[in-house]
Formats: sequence, structure tokens, C-alpha cells
Amino acid sequence: MNLPEKFSSYTAELFGKESYESFLRALEEDAPVSVRLNPVKSFGFQEEGKVPWCEQGYYLSERPTFTFDPLFHSGCYYVQEASSMFLDAVLRHYVSRPVRMLDLCAAPGGKSTLACSALPEGSLLVANELIRPRAQVLAENIIKWGYPDTIVTNNDSADFSFLENYFDVVLADVPCSGEGMFRKDPDSISEWSPDNVEQCWMRQRQIIDNVWPCLKPGGLLIYSTCTYNIKEDEDNVGWMKDKYGAEVLDVDIPQEWGITRNLAGTGFPVFRFLPHCTKGEGFFLSILRKVDTDGQSSCFRYPKDKKKKTEKPLPFPKECRGWLLNADRYDIEVQDTAVLAIPKVFADDFRLLGSRMKVLHAGIKLAEIKGKDCIPDHSLAMSRELKQEVFPCFEVDYSMAIAYLRKESVVLSESAPRGYVLLTYRHIPIGFVKNIGNRANNLYPQEWRIRSGYFPDKIICL
Repeated sequence: MNLPEKFSSYTAELFGKESYESFLRALEEDAPVSVRLNPVKSFGFQEEGKVPWCEQGYYLSERPTFTFDPLFHSGCYYVQEASSMFLDAVLRHYVSRPVRMLDLCAAPGGKSTLACSALPEGSLLVANELIRPRAQVLAENIIKWGYPDTIVTNNDSADFSFLENYFDVVLADVPCSGEGMFRKDPDSISEWSPDNVEQCWMRQRQIIDNVWPCLKPGGLLIYSTCTYNIKEDEDNVGWMKDKYGAEVLDVDIPQEWGITRNLAGTGFPVFRFLPHCTKGEGFFLSILRKVDTDGQSSCFRYPKDKKKKTEKPLPFPKECRGWLLNADRYDIEVQDTAVLAIPKVFADDFRLLGSRMKVLHAGIKLAEIKGKDCIPDHSLAMSRELKQEVFPCFEVDYSMAIAYLRKESVVLSESAPRGYVLLTYRHIPIGFVKNIGNRANNLYPQEWRIRSGYFPDKIICL
């Protein structure tokens, strides 16, 4: 692997000669493949090697054909680099009660979906991404994961400034120089430069400065990068420690995990994942607690909604409430032509963020109203709150599942019921069709369809 000379000289000094030579050898090896299972969508997974720091994480012996696996598209698992799954151990160690959490730079959604599974029941996750196309991918992955207590936003970090003392946990997986991706993404090598490193650490500090006021006193900031250099890692943690008076926290970890500690000699605990020491790609994480130094109130007060008393909620099709397993947990609302289920416990949060932020997805979209018709939405099919027995179900084989996911025409057997039918593959919902007899109208989201015209000779699925 032809690495930039300035990167090589700096990193060799940082790691030490022997460790750097081991690092180079590791970069020549194939990158490990790992997935994280969705605990609410069981499909009979045959366990392989366990990722030790993540309850639902597994290494795979070979790389499946993920694009052509219907279970991947139905949110049964997420393809995630093993090192970044360390967030699971951190959240389970420090978060024991329901919280509000912000995943600030969340696309494509690996850490957000992990947080959905790791946070205590009753927690709210706000998953944000600044770049619009990436934010749409984030919303897709959140919907497929099926957790309703989520809001997906498309905003700059500065846009959160009005939410002072609001979040219990903020994850800032900040844009970085990407040194830890050299093995997985060869293009990142050509994009690396010392100037880019300088731009990154300064931009990272601006992002943290924007979002720090949103964190409650006593709250946690989890800072992470996928790079190796000290400027973006230990130096930035030291800057946060000094500027904000933050307490840097530790987690007890077994030595056999192979996690490297602080390389800058600054004393505070950090977690480094190096490909020659751990089975994964390059990753850095630090945990900081916001200390209450000036008697700040940790209780966020919602602004009064002047319109709330005068506006009457729009009527919604009554059958929609019966589509949910725990309907009493939700307020049902109509926004334009969309019927939404909003968790009652977070109703004020959903409305507050909806009034000030660019919200791409919130709660569960139950249906789309089209004339007198109420069309069940794909978000409902993916949700853990789907009351599956309400809809007639039709089990499809692999070829029909792929045709459906390609948004192709689907023809069900004559025995299939008419009307809206929930298709399942291996008894996992993959989406709705409207069966009209001679054919079934495919209701899979057009923008999510499998676009690849290439069909591999060998298909490997989980």
C-alpha cells in the first residue's frame, strides 16, 4: 500500500517502529467483515465470531452479497465496522435510564441504529446529518431499523443552539481526515494531506463549540473519529477538557480486546482501535462529562405553543390506530397527506424540533392518504410496532423478494387475498403491495429500490 510520505513518517514516530511495521502488514490484509443484528427482528442467524465489545456484533468468515439479501433491506442487521461498535459498550456502561440523545453527524446510520438498540427503553434519539443526500440515507436506515422513538434531522450543528441543556448524551462522530479508512477505502489515501488534517481539527472544534451548550450538566459527550493523528484525537480531547472543564471518563476493558490507550502522553483515558492490535479498522473514541460549574439548571423548558389552543387536529382514518401493537403510546396526527404516529411521551419534543429544524422523519409514518384511500406506508412495515396480524400476509421466495425490492411487477398466487397485503420473506416483513388479482401494485419506496442491473453468479446471504 503506497501511503503518503508525511503520513508515514508522522505515524511511524507516533506508533513506534515495531508497531508501525505491524500496522503496515495489517493494511495489506483483507479487512474484516462484521454485522450487528437487530434484536427485535430475529431471523435464525447462525452465530460466527463475536465482536467482544458489542452484544449484537459478529464477525463473518466471508462477505455476503448484502445488496441482494432481503434481510438486509428489511433491517434485520446492519453492516458495521467492528471498531465503531465500541459505542455499544460505552452506552451500556454509562446510560442506565431513559435519555435524550443526539447523534450529531449520523449518516449513514450505523451508530444511530446501534444507539436505538443499546439505549434504555423510553429514550429519544435525534439523528442528524448536514448533507442532504446523506441525511436521506440516514432516514432510510433508521426507518428500516424500526424503532419509533427517533427523529431524523438535516441541520448544521449551529442550528441546535436553541436547545440549551437539552440532551443527556451527544455523540459527535466528527468529519475527519479518514486515516483509519485507508485499508477499507483506498480513495481516502489520495484525499489525505497535512493541510486537510489542519482543516479537520479546526472544523471539529467548531462543531463541538456549537453543540456543547445543548448538553445538560452531568451529560455525556462521546467524541469519535476514524483517524490516527493526535491533532484530531488527543489534542482535541485535551482542548475540550481545558476549555469546558470537562471530566474525561474511562471504561474498564479487558486487555485481550487489544484496545490501545492515550498515545500523546497526556494522561487522560481514550480508546484507540488500531488494525494491527484489534480486529477492525482505525477508530478513536473519548467520553467526556459536562461538569455543572455554575449552577445551571438541567431542566429544559419548552416554549409555549400559542397555536396549540386554537388549532384543531386533522381527522385521521380510524383504522390506522389498529395497525399498532401499542396504540395507546401514540398520538396520531395528519400532516398534509401523511398519517403519523408520534410517541406521547415525546410529543413536545417532536413538535419543538419540527418547528425549528428540518425534519426528514419522525416517529412512524403509518399511511398516505390518497383521495378516499389510506395506503399503509413502508415505515409501518419496518416498525417493531407493526401489528402484523391486522394485514393479510403472503410469504414470498427469494426471487420474488428480490423482484419486489427492485420495484418490479409482482404477481401473487390466486390464493393470495385482495387489497393491501404484507409480503414476508423468512417470516420477516419486507413491505406492502396492493393485490388487484392479475397483478399486485408494488408499494416499495422508489428511491430505495435495488438499482444494480448486475446479478452475481454466487449469492451469499445471512
